Amino acid sequence: MKKLVLAVVFGVFVTASMAQYDENALAVLDAMSAKYKKIPAYSAAITSSLINETEGLNEQFSGKISVKGEMYKLELEEQLVINNGTTVWTYLPDVNEVNIDNYNPEDDEMSPSKIYDAYKNGYKYVLIGEQTINGALCSEIDLIPNDRDAQFFKIKLFISKKDNSLKSWTMFDKSGNKYKYTIKDFKQLNNSKDSDFAFNAADFPGVDIIDLR
Repeated sequence: MKKLVLAVVFGVFVTASMAQYDENALAVLDAMSAKYKKIPAYSAAITSSLINETEGLNEQFSGKISVKGEMYKLELEEQLVINNGTTVWTYLPDVNEVNIDNYNPEDDEMSPSKIYDAYKNGYKYVLIGEQTINGALCSEIDLIPNDRDAQFFKIKLFISKKDNSLKSWTMFDKSGNKYKYTIKDFKQLNNSKDSDFAFNAADFPGVDIIDLR
């Protein structure tokens, strides 16, 4: 899988100038964050897209995401990523290879386990309006980083007005790429174990292990 993590220069400056600490946006974001903090663990179907309209690029991937606290497991057709908060395993099924590395939170700012709290540190936020996403009426909120050198100059969130759930988010980078994620079939997990968020080589006979730690 190409790593998922359009703007012209004018668009960057216009968006930044509009950004503020919007109290209405903050109320929606706080309600979303509180909702997920009460859930011990969950799983969901996830669709991700890499879009670059200038280059005519639109690559889509679908799979399953499981999250427990700071840990997550992302299962896609071309890649399996497991993060237990200390170690990250990236398994490539086409070559039966797993790369193991130490987890660095600074390199994973927008991981599935962090997107719900991203607004709390280093971002301005503004309520743009409302939009219907997969049949759900959502609040549309833009996050704008205070750091102008940040990898993504804008993150757009769509949060359900009915139950405060995050339905979709899109990250915009300065090269014109948009990384879009959509969540469906959300399920709370009440019996999830920490061991579910670790790579077990015995489940992958003959796997080539590359330890980068």
